[in-house]
Amino acid sequence: MTDDPLYNDKAALRSQLLAGRRALSPERRAAAALALAERALPLVPPGAAVAAYVSVGAEPGTGPLLELLRERGVTVLLPLLLADNDLDWAPYQGRERLSPAGRGLLEPTAPPLGPDAVGAAALVLLPGLAVDRRGLRLGRGGGSYDRVLARLARLGAEPLLATLLYDAELLDLLPAEPHDRAVHAAVTPAGVHRFPALPGR
Repeated sequence: MTDDPLYNDKAALRSQLLAGRRALSPERRAAAALALAERALPLVPPGAAVAAYVSVGAEPGTGPLLELLRERGVTVLLPLLLADNDLDWAPYQGRERLSPAGRGLLEPTAPPLGPDAVGAAALVLLPGLAVDRRGLRLGRGGGSYDRVLARLARLGAEPLLATLLYDAELLDLLPAEPHDRAVHAAVTPAGVHRFPALPGR
């Protein structure tokens, strides 16, 4: 903890949200994962690539969505965590082609395509603990996806940005900093929630 009230607010909120996720039963998590796949699928433009991730632990499940996308021939890019917390990307080739990596993550075994590969995606799914009604996302604090968003801006790419959440994680207001960028949508088991663009974000 630091003396920065905003940092402390975010840290406390992260702890609260993570505890809420851990309290969900395996059955509720599994049902949510199936519902999220159904809700998110219409966001994928025909023939487009998607940047996604492999959920771990109590995160809203991405497994059913990854398989649905693969069955439909969608190119799915998954992140590879680099030593400096930046992300490289490699194609998803099925659950059996995932390998344990650092921090409890699962990563694809296919050859990496480079950090700029994310610029080819029409939909980028960003993990998060919550999103507010402005579209501002609360991540885990590692900064990896802040780098992804900055890279997309440098590349001039404008994909749809969405975060997968449980229903209770769509909040009215999150603590925000000037550099925070909004996502365009939050996908929950109850539906897709779209947000207006924020000036400067």
